[in-house]
Order: sequence, then C-alpha cells, then structure tokens
Amino acid sequence: MGGCSIALLPFFEGVRPWQGRAREVVEETFGLPVEWLTSEPVPPAAYDTARGQFRAAALLQAACPRKRGPLQTLLAYTEEDAYEPGLNFVFGLASPALHCALVATVRLDDCFYGLEEDEANTAYRILVETNHELGHTFGLEHCPYPGCVMHFSNTLADTDRKGYRFCPRCRAKLDAALAVCHGAS
Repeated sequence: MGGCSIALLPFFEGVRPWQGRAREVVEETFGLPVEWLTSEPVPPAAYDTARGQFRAAALLQAACPRKRGPLQTLLAYTEEDAYEPGLNFVFGLASPALHCALVATVRLDDCFYGLEEDEANTAYRILVETNHELGHTFGLEHCPYPGCVMHFSNTLADTDRKGYRFCPRCRAKLDAALAVCHGAS
C-alpha cells in the first residue's frame, strides 16, 4: 500500500456496540488499515444556540486536525444533532479536499423519533452513512441508483433502502481513487 489509512474519531466517551463492526466494514470496503482514535469532547463552539443543533462544518473543522498526514482519511462520529445552512439536519458531511468526514448518529436511531430502540438497525444505518461519507472523501458524488450507498439520503427511509455497498459504477470510481493507495498508477 502507498501509506494510506483511515482513522475513526469518536466525539463521545466510551465504546458503542457498533464500533467494531464499523471498523471491519470500512477495512473490507476500502482495503486500507483502519484505526479508532482516542475520543475527543464535542467542541462547544460548534453549538448553535439559536437552532439547538451543532454546525456540521464546525464539527468537521474540529476533527480534521487529528489526521496524521495527507495520506490519512478521517471520519468523525458525533451523537449530537447536526445541520448545515439550508438544511434542517444532516446525517453526515464530507470534505473531499480535506479527506475528512463526519457522521451524526442521533437521527439514525429510532429512539430519536420516539420509537423503540433497535440497536441492530441503528448500527446498520451508521455503517451505511459511514461508507457514504467516506465515499465522498474519495471523490464520489451522489448516485442516482437508490440501492447504492452513494445515493442521497434525505430521510431514514432513503438510508434503509440502500445498503452499505457501492453500485458497480461507483465501485469502479472508488477503485480508481484507491489505486494510488494500493500502489497502482
């Protein structure tokens, strides 16, 4: 490999049941070494008191400096509700230029909507959004195919409809982007 790796950063304390599976799926999907970094507190400056939510871009900016060099991609997780201007909320946000992304897990949990807890369902949604945001960090855009992980999720139903795998077209684009990491030219 060309020295590329992926780091996962929790903006929460403790270990969640889905973390081990997230690492496995990311390693399997991207074929790169994956590590969990030591947790960081949620940066209070990212909180928007007027909205009662965190600014996703501010969380992303706080996470990106934890990268260990230009060949590392970083994905941070927060359990806080996040938004971007013009949107009521976001499940995640990515910066391809910075090779950095964020997944906000709170709205992926049925409990947020007053429904009964379903840890397996929440974990699966987190895997979907993880691969989606990491796909963006490798230059992939939204895909029109509803079953592709790169399809835009505006609702939980959108996330539940798609899997955490890439359609053949997006997989080919991802493989081309990863070729640099795997020593291909």
